[in-house]
Amino acid sequence: MSEVKKEKYQIDMCSGSVLKKLVLFCFPLMCSGMLQLLFNAADVIVVGRFAGDEPLAAVGATSSLINLFTNIFIGLSVGSNVLTARFLGASNKGEIEKTVHTSVALALVSGGVLAVVGFVVSPLLLGWMSTPETVLPLATLYLRIYFLGMPAMMLYNFGSAILRAIGDTRRPLYYLMAAGVLNVVLNLLFVIIFKMSVAGVALATVISQILSAFLIIRCLTREDGEIRLNLRRIKIDRTTLFKILQIGLPAGVQGTLFSLSNVFIQSSVNLFGDIVVAGNSAAGNLEGFVYIAMNSVYQGTISFVSQNVGAMKFKRVPRVVLTAQILVIAVGLVMGNAIVIFGKFFLGLYTDNPAVVEAGMVRLLYICVLYALCGMMEVMVGALRGIGYSVMPMIVSLIGACALRLVWLATVFQIEAFHCIETIYVSYPISWFLTLIAHIICFLIVWRRFVRQWKEQDKIIA
Repeated sequence: MSEVKKEKYQIDMCSGSVLKKLVLFCFPLMCSGMLQLLFNAADVIVVGRFAGDEPLAAVGATSSLINLFTNIFIGLSVGSNVLTARFLGASNKGEIEKTVHTSVALALVSGGVLAVVGFVVSPLLLGWMSTPETVLPLATLYLRIYFLGMPAMMLYNFGSAILRAIGDTRRPLYYLMAAGVLNVVLNLLFVIIFKMSVAGVALATVISQILSAFLIIRCLTREDGEIRLNLRRIKIDRTTLFKILQIGLPAGVQGTLFSLSNVFIQSSVNLFGDIVVAGNSAAGNLEGFVYIAMNSVYQGTISFVSQNVGAMKFKRVPRVVLTAQILVIAVGLVMGNAIVIFGKFFLGLYTDNPAVVEAGMVRLLYICVLYALCGMMEVMVGALRGIGYSVMPMIVSLIGACALRLVWLATVFQIEAFHCIETIYVSYPISWFLTLIAHIICFLIVWRRFVRQWKEQDKIIA
């Protein structure tokens, strides 16, 4: 790749306007995340419109389990992103090459493990979640086919993490656009023409994931710079793997335990019947678009902070964090409340049943109005991970959000007067607010210590 073309996709995170470059970084990433969500949204819409409410509920009932299994390995890609960005900032070519090849090897291994384990235990876990008997067989079929595409999903996520480290969020977007178009076409073909119902939408998703993985791996093999992938050199370097795990494993564990809490929440939602489950599923898909938009700012925070720490430009870090907070608040408030205002229209895309629409609106009102709190919490987590602290935000998040929600279900929700779906939903904004405050306190303590150590080392060198 020529230097001109290379610079076209890269972003210099260590100088110039933070806001402008953060927006340039986040916008394609935001669009990429939304396209990924469209894979599942297309599944839900096509099934809901052309196969009925039971298949719709079946697809929706699997989302918590999919997140439970995939988050730990997707979290590992955060370690790949942080390491690559830091070594780029420090201009350490040898370590960059080790990180790239170890990351791809880790993606293949983790994807294979997920495919096997997910296929075997899917029916057991769906039954344990109190999935309604009417949708259990369909949910099991969808989940088993979906998990067969895990190696491709992991390759795409790890490959994207490597490209994000150099500021390239545009090419992953292009690849997902191609995969997204294929996914929609195959959804319509398999469900409407071949009458394959949930099996058809699952198969369409798997095929589209394979395409996106192929494109991103091809991109890395054609790179001329430090992140070039040589297929013959794909192997796990133990030292590099340890560093990736050190940063990424806490992120993965946090995501998995968050998903576990959501599994418990889904189990509680399932108690209210098919209509509420379907409405909850459709609303959850809509919320996902807001979350992924805010999550792009979290990803940007990680990359920008990591590169500036690697380049020893510590004074830019607080500016990055403050700018990211302003951006994520704007995104969360605008998109979250827009979803609520036009909620009935959007939910109507998923189902013709007015009862399902009303059930979905209840969830949107309780969660999306204050969704910016979740984004603010994520940005603080990204700042801490970019500095190199990954265990601390994991512990704080698990106590402040995951554990609190489970305690809420075990106490407040069990009181007869509060045993309703609204009680479940209100636990989200409460947990976001409390966890955000805890993360801000942790960041201030960590950053002061970090700056103090930097100044002491500076005096020794001088």
